[in-house]
Amino acid sequence: MTVRLFEPLRLDDLELENRIIVAPMCQYSAHAGQAGDWHLMHLAQMAQSGAGLLTLEATAVSPEARISPTDLGLYSDATELALGRVLDAVRAYAPIPIAIQINHAGRKASSRAPWDGGAQIDPEAPDGWRTEAPSAIAHGADEVPPHALDSEGLKRIRDGFVATARRALALGIDGFELHGAHGYLLHQFLSPLSNRRTDQYGGDLANRMRFPLECFEAVRDAVPAGKPVWMRVSATDWVEGGWTLTETVELAHALKRRGAAAIHVSTGGLSTAQQIPLSAGYQVPFAERIKAETGLTTIAVGLITQAAHAEAILAEGKADAISLARALLYDPRWPWHAAAELGGKVRAPKQYWRSQPRQYKDLFLETRHGQR
Repeated sequence: MTVRLFEPLRLDDLELENRIIVAPMCQYSAHAGQAGDWHLMHLAQMAQSGAGLLTLEATAVSPEARISPTDLGLYSDATELALGRVLDAVRAYAPIPIAIQINHAGRKASSRAPWDGGAQIDPEAPDGWRTEAPSAIAHGADEVPPHALDSEGLKRIRDGFVATARRALALGIDGFELHGAHGYLLHQFLSPLSNRRTDQYGGDLANRMRFPLECFEAVRDAVPAGKPVWMRVSATDWVEGGWTLTETVELAHALKRRGAAAIHVSTGGLSTAQQIPLSAGYQVPFAERIKAETGLTTIAVGLITQAAHAEAILAEGKADAISLARALLYDPRWPWHAAAELGGKVRAPKQYWRSQPRQYKDLFLETRHGQR
């Protein structure tokens, strides 16, 4: 019986060995946007996990686009050099394809790391800055409102997405995801809760989608044909009067017309008033409807922790791939254990081949064992 989780998946010209994706996971451990030794340790673990694709954490297009002062960036020669060092080391031992998630935090920028409380840093503080967004509406009631972006600011940010994509290309990145979810800038344009503009970038759905789609088109144009570009979205704000699943379906249609290779479906993150009914796979129904109505390759995420559950989602046609974050932090060998449980095969580094359990003779791909 075919194990869907371990079937190949094609995104344009990029073929993944299986349908497990390492989701972008912020580490809040960069210095001046530059990747360091922690990123090497973290990404090396994820690269050896056996997943089909490794996605770098939300990577800022400029210093002011960072969520926190310790966010990863790719906007200067120094940040490119630092990330290149890490990627070279990872690739020397792991053949996994690597994607990047390109991000601007908008009004959620200039924030403390989660373990430092996550609150907004005062713009006048040494490590803080004034944020920017579609409209001058703060994320939290006690926060300093952002500057509303003018046409010059919109062009600067669009160009920043392209510049980061080009730097990523120079580093050999295989896939490109624009972050349009979790309350960051592109999501802020989409939601009527954060976008109160009265120009061509605000108001009705077409106008609210305009800037995210312009950024997508600009990156798609900058990336060679065959290399996949897609977007991560929040399918709902979980707030009355906010962004909805029906609107997300329209966005997915628009992305597909513009050459998107996939859509990565999450929810929430825009409003402090959100009410999320958490349960295993609680976001999968959103991915299922988007896939059914658009035919776009769909990546599901959200409290999917068990191999059998992940397999059922794919087998039932609710999504095309499974994206894991916290589950992989807790168990960096999750794909190995899933393959053992389901009867699939997974790639492992040759230094670890001898760890293959006796009862799983064909668990690891392409193993060779000599006698000594």
